[in-house]
Amino acid sequence: MSDTLRHALAKARLQPVDVAAALGVDPKTVDRWLKGRTPYPRHRWALADLLKVDETELWPEADHPRRAISSEVQAVYPHRWTVPRTVWTRHFQAATREIGILAYSALFLAEDTGIIRLLAERARAGVKVRILLGDPGSPEVAARGIEEGIGPDVMAARIRNALTLYRPLEEVAGVEIRLHTTTLYNSIYRADYDLLVNAHTYGTPAAQAPVIHLRAAEDEGTAAVYLASLERVWATAEPLGDRR
Repeated sequence: MSDTLRHALAKARLQPVDVAAALGVDPKTVDRWLKGRTPYPRHRWALADLLKVDETELWPEADHPRRAISSEVQAVYPHRWTVPRTVWTRHFQAATREIGILAYSALFLAEDTGIIRLLAERARAGVKVRILLGDPGSPEVAARGIEEGIGPDVMAARIRNALTLYRPLEEVAGVEIRLHTTTLYNSIYRADYDLLVNAHTYGTPAAQAPVIHLRAAEDEGTAAVYLASLERVWATAEPLGDRR
């Protein structure tokens, strides 16, 4: 019996059925966790985020790859698809100053209507939202499509689809979308001084590549390198409105 987990649910005023719905699992799975079974890592991460506690508090005996290894590295996810949706939501929801998205398409976010609404809400609350996507006609995008093994046309089509889905945000004050022709080695998802950095690995789709959660701790630290990279790409990118 996992009394610690049961107490955490009670403190959060959540029922097992609420947890099951939030994590997309069967309620019987949650019951097994409450009876003492240790969840898979991705479920531990999502549940800890949902309950706003460190996973080591819930499962001190488990292997914890997310344990911070420095003041900047907060978590390491083996693949982007293992990052729980709750992490993405809370990442952007926590922003009070700036949100930045630097990718080729970030289609997985564009297809999430909840994330689109969240970005609009944060912009209306005074948060600056900047979205940088690859120019679908650029050789850099074509090269990335070939590297991922999907082909240049598919990569370009993904970006065009994403642009269509992101387009309603253009009507929201505080949101700006630009197109870049940069060779990216990482996709960067910024919420103030927290970054989710998705590595680009040759021959591997971005969804299969690792994600590192960084929190800027100093001006010359690891996160600062990625923040500076985002700014350089932004400075050279073309506003989407100029294409019309």
